[in-house]
Amino acid sequence: MTTSSDGFPARIATLQNDLGVQGRRVQSLLEAAFDAAFARDAAGAAQAIAMDDRVDTVDVEIERKSVALLVEATSSGAALSENLLRQVLTIVKVNNELERIADAGVAVGELVQDLSKANVALPETFRVMTNSIIGILRDSYTSLQRNDGHLAKVVLASEDAVEMFKRALAREVQVQVSSGKMSVDTGFLISEIATLCEIIAGHCTNIAEQALYVATGKIVRHMAGKWEEVPTPPR
Repeated sequence: MTTSSDGFPARIATLQNDLGVQGRRVQSLLEAAFDAAFARDAAGAAQAIAMDDRVDTVDVEIERKSVALLVEATSSGAALSENLLRQVLTIVKVNNELERIADAGVAVGELVQDLSKANVALPETFRVMTNSIIGILRDSYTSLQRNDGHLAKVVLASEDAVEMFKRALAREVQVQVSSGKMSVDTGFLISEIATLCEIIAGHCTNIAEQALYVATGKIVRHMAGKWEEVPTPPR
């Protein structure tokens, strides 16, 4: 016998709110890690790394609550709509993406100790790139919170800009290393952080894909250098 789905929408809304708080928590970790890198602040990096403990705890809590909700709905025969099911599945997926972004932030923090030994100004392009990553992360989880398909598409389009920044940064580092203004080791560290930025951007686009899916029901794929909507299969 199928029972009412009353109560489940409110629980899903609570999970979505928890996910939004987690997004802001991950953003704070990332900001702290980048700030520590530019300040060559090992203590600040350690504080950023320590923030990951809470991210991991909440990651597990959100997943457990999501699974418990689905199990309860199934065992009680509650008729969850397609939209509600889509929301729960998206919460689980985005929760995982946020945890991986936090891991990348920790990796940035772990590079600060070695970066602090460099006595050269970091390229301005580097700061622009990290600022862009923070904005992309914010827009990705905000697009999900607001059910904003347009903002999700803005995030998807931003991946090309991150790749452009990475190429520009690589050229700038190469010039400074070649001229003796920067050591090879410092150049390597900057390249590592730039690669982590690219990884974070990839996770953000995954979040934006899910946000677009929730908002419109459309599945998008990266094809031929651009994002394309895949037609919804016939019922």
